[in-house]
Amino acid sequence: QVQLVDSGGGLVQAGGSLRLSCAASGRTFNYYTMGWFRQAPGKEREFVAAIWSGGTTYYADSVMGRFTISRDNAKNTVYLQMNSLKPEDTAVYYCASDLFSRATVDPRNYQYWGQGTQVTVSS
Repeated sequence: QVQLVDSGGGLVQAGGSLRLSCAASGRTFNYYTMGWFRQAPGKEREFVAAIWSGGTTYYADSVMGRFTISRDNAKNTVYLQMNSLKPEDTAVYYCASDLFSRATVDPRNYQYWGQGTQVTVSS
């Protein structure tokens, strides 16, 4: 069993920044693939960014160059630094973990999910 706790969301003006955090339980955190996904009202959940156990990162085209995913294995925490935020980034953001350490962006391959944190970007 893995528990994920998301935090760091809030209200920010366009062009601003936020850093999301996701604290995970589990003694083998460093082996997990960790991902961030988001869901806007009336839309399906979509991939944002992922980081594999070895540190390789992958981003959706819509956030490339603006968002950075990172992990601190000593703290069992993954981060999403979001810069140059746009109104279209408004959504509930979820972190998720894949215990099978796959290089995957498909949400169906992630077994555990955080509760979500709201990010609202005003224009």
